[in-house]
Amino acid sequence: MPPVTTSANITFHPCFLRFDAASVSFSGKMVALIATYVLSRVVHHLLKPFSQPYMTSDLVIGLILASLPRARDSFTSLFSITLENIVDFGMISYAFVLGLEMDPYVIFKSPTRHAMVAYAGTVSTFVAACAITPWLHYLRNSSIITFTLSLSISLSGSGSHILTRLMTYLKVGKSDIGKLSIGAGVHSDMITMFSVVLSFVFFPLQETANFREGIKTSVQIGAALMLQTLLAAKISPVFMNWINQSNPEGKPLKGSHLVLSMAFMTVLCSLAPWMGYNSCLSAFMGGLFLPSEGRISKWTISRINNLLSTLFYPLFFFWVGLRVDISSFAVGNIGTWVRLFCLILIATIGKVGGTLICGLMLGYHRPELVAVGLLLTAKGHFHVYFAVDALRQGKIDVTTCISMVILIFLSVIHTPFVVKHIIERARKRVPVQRMTLRWLDPSSELRILLCLHGTHNLESGISLMEISRGKPAPGLFVHVTDMIELTEKIASTLVPGEGVDNMTITDNSVTEMRDEITRAFQTHINENVDGGIMLNRMLVLSTFNSMPHDISVLAEDLMVSLILLPFHKRVKADGTLDEGHPGFRHVNRKLLRNAPCSIGILVDRGFGFTERLSTSSVSKVAVIFIGGKDDQEALAYAGRVVWHPGVELTVIRFLVDKNSEHAPRRVNNRASVAEQEEEMKLDDECFAEFYEKYVAGGNVAYMEKHLANSSETYTNLMSIEGRYSLIIVGRAGRVNTVLTQGLNDWQQCPELGPVGDVLSGSNSASGTSILIIQLHNIKGQLDGLSDEFSIM
Repeated sequence: MPPVTTSANITFHPCFLRFDAASVSFSGKMVALIATYVLSRVVHHLLKPFSQPYMTSDLVIGLILASLPRARDSFTSLFSITLENIVDFGMISYAFVLGLEMDPYVIFKSPTRHAMVAYAGTVSTFVAACAITPWLHYLRNSSIITFTLSLSISLSGSGSHILTRLMTYLKVGKSDIGKLSIGAGVHSDMITMFSVVLSFVFFPLQETANFREGIKTSVQIGAALMLQTLLAAKISPVFMNWINQSNPEGKPLKGSHLVLSMAFMTVLCSLAPWMGYNSCLSAFMGGLFLPSEGRISKWTISRINNLLSTLFYPLFFFWVGLRVDISSFAVGNIGTWVRLFCLILIATIGKVGGTLICGLMLGYHRPELVAVGLLLTAKGHFHVYFAVDALRQGKIDVTTCISMVILIFLSVIHTPFVVKHIIERARKRVPVQRMTLRWLDPSSELRILLCLHGTHNLESGISLMEISRGKPAPGLFVHVTDMIELTEKIASTLVPGEGVDNMTITDNSVTEMRDEITRAFQTHINENVDGGIMLNRMLVLSTFNSMPHDISVLAEDLMVSLILLPFHKRVKADGTLDEGHPGFRHVNRKLLRNAPCSIGILVDRGFGFTERLSTSSVSKVAVIFIGGKDDQEALAYAGRVVWHPGVELTVIRFLVDKNSEHAPRRVNNRASVAEQEEEMKLDDECFAEFYEKYVAGGNVAYMEKHLANSSETYTNLMSIEGRYSLIIVGRAGRVNTVLTQGLNDWQQCPELGPVGDVLSGSNSASGTSILIIQLHNIKGQLDGLSDEFSIM
């Protein structure tokens, strides 16, 4: 084609025009794809308060952006084919990992309760769909039997990976209803995928000339699929075990073995497609019978899942939007809405009905069964791909495909609300047992976990045990626990003990230290004429990273109400504190966040006055009450200290002097007025109860200080230091922070709280020990529920 000359004598060549148009088209594609990734993440962040999975935002953004005229026009037929190939490959990978994460052999075992519920919901939905859908005219150019079976199977399935991730994210996966829902979802997903696999064998996509040709094609495809399955089940374990043994954990994977493994998996999943079988379903069957355990399988699952969630899913739903033109949806046709609502009713009533009938026969509660049925209606990415592929093959029209996509979308967005309803019901039905001093039954003994770093904590540990005993009846049960770091030297001295998991330490330094601690505690208890103390010896031997978890598990098993820990710093000869041990500090800070009960940290500056406690001399102890839940717990602990005859207890209450000229005019407080009033009410009730019990009777001295701001708080804290052997304070937990606001700015050890940090300053040599107490913090749980709650 000759060049084009304009009136201004400017010449253009047609190739440049074509290049310019191509560059504009390419830039439009890139803008659309980048916008899909960015906006899907932004929308997901906005939907976080509603706990929506990524699938919700990906689907919404993909459909909206792909429906824009400029975005649709920029994707030519050539690029659409490339995009379809990418999507097909991504779904092949998705199906492979889906099968790899399942265990097909559970089908051949006696059905569990999870399986029974899954089978009941699946069968009831399948039967309802087969009975109703043929009369609603969904199909276009397809056999009514083939289409009815395919649609019924799709409605019967569940998106197990969506359900599993959602239940895990909302922290209900360990509960009985969470385990039932996840187990039933996996069974339902596996059974429906099996059904789709078999249906594609007997009803292949290729049109055959006659019945005999159809039988021949089905036999060829079935034989190829059977051969692939046998190789995956019998040959692949031998090959994968060899790869895993050659690449043990802790060593880098060999590149040649990794390439060989990927090639083996690819060839294995390609056998059936060579005979005309669906590649996606062939990959599912290949992954299903490959060994799911082992380093290579776990590496494959993690890498493919990361790739799918990061890159593929937004691209996939953009492709869905290109294929499904929303503008073609027959909104004005009443038959469209009738067919859509029928699909929703079949999927919902079928799942809920089957789950309810089977669950009631198994002895489950009706409301929880309805919730499980609603959760099992959730569909996943494969169901969307299945619907769009049917449109691509010309089996259904655009309106039917959009109806199925809407159904899948609705089945996903409601699941977080169902889970939150389950949590609300569980919170009402399951008793929340707070392991605290305040809520301890007066007729029950107090159980404490008294932790020690070594023999240098002996005097302070025995003194804490002594003043914590309270009344002789019901008494005190002390679990004295040694916190020992597991080093290579100690690990080399471990020998198997009695029991499967028990180990015995043979290191002389450790055994001698433990024996000395045991003798000291037992001697004190034997010489204590008042009694009321029971002793048990425990040991936590682990690395500093795992020690907080081990102590938490031990505290839960022993059902203790209080954990007492030594501060990570030790007192020096001049009375000040040293730099401390970073490992023990890590343990203390982690336990403050995750402890299953109340917790106390003792800053020891010579709190070893057991001799004075056992004689007629008196030791002075003070408890400071400013307000808040931790101060209330500290006051409850002081209620036990007051019963010791060798302790003279003083309670010091700091109150806000609102009329002072030094009071701050503006307080930077995030708490609302209602929250402050509620805390003040609880503080007054708690303190009034303590006052009536102990102060009014003359057993406890009482001091009241009216302060205007945190500066006066600091001055008064410094003034009382050195007057007492021990000061008990709450760590934090205060809503009304006028008296402590600003103290955090100079904190050296935030784990002690503002008041505890001021009193335990490293430069102080007053000789006063500080006990900082924190109320059982349930923030890490489901607002008071254990992760393993049971309501079924």
